Amino acid sequence: MRYVVDFEPFYFHLLGLYFFLCILLTPWQTLSAKAAAALDKELMSTGAFSIDQLMELAGLSVSQAVYRVHPLSKGPRILVAVGPGNNGGDGLVAARHLRHYGYHPTIYYPKRSKNELYQRLAKQLEDLEVPFVDNFPAALGSTDHVVDAIFGFSFSGEVREPFPAVIRALEETRVPVTSVDAPSSWNIEDGPPPSGAIGSAFNPDVLVSLTAPKPLVKHFKGRHFVGGRFVTPAIAKKYDLDLPEYEGIDQVVEVGPSGQKL
Repeated sequence: MRYVVDFEPFYFHLLGLYFFLCILLTPWQTLSAKAAAALDKELMSTGAFSIDQLMELAGLSVSQAVYRVHPLSKGPRILVAVGPGNNGGDGLVAARHLRHYGYHPTIYYPKRSKNELYQRLAKQLEDLEVPFVDNFPAALGSTDHVVDAIFGFSFSGEVREPFPAVIRALEETRVPVTSVDAPSSWNIEDGPPPSGAIGSAFNPDVLVSLTAPKPLVKHFKGRHFVGGRFVTPAIAKKYDLDLPEYEGIDQVVEVGPSGQKL
């Protein structure tokens, strides 16, 4: 008896797999540091946003990402490492939202800004009885999750005091870490520092890219979210951004290596 093998279903299966891999392996459309700064400037000029509006939406995005990856059942203690710039402001906002979700945030904020906006954000946390601490390594020993909001897309050069010890602690800890927009110490274009430098071994568990992913994401291996639901279609087109669609009231979208929605 002769058997006839029908290769057609197998062919279409392989074709489907091919197109899936093409989508999966297509590089991210990323936003350079220069373009990110220009986009922010445009949002606050012709876009009519204020910086505190953008910071509020960014921090809300971060808080929702933390809520997804670290539900209260995993432990309520959240240590937020806050830098002196806008990235730190996003962290302060995220901490406030996390407090309202039922978490117990603690803030490490060694270089407090004299800017009124940041002072108000800190006061809001103080009014919620959120503690501020001076010893990061000690606080790290009694927390369930860390939010790294030290440096953002504008960071370049060396890590300056008092943050080298903080970055070293983040390199060594087994506590899960969520980084805001960029793992602190990473170059926005090139990724982690060279071997042996501070931060070269730091690879957080979670990254929340704000507005759009930055070029460093090609070096990141953890769970990846995109947040900052304020980009108009016109701005996305101008900056050649293919952003994932947000669902319902969500402020973050979890994405895969090439940006496909999960």
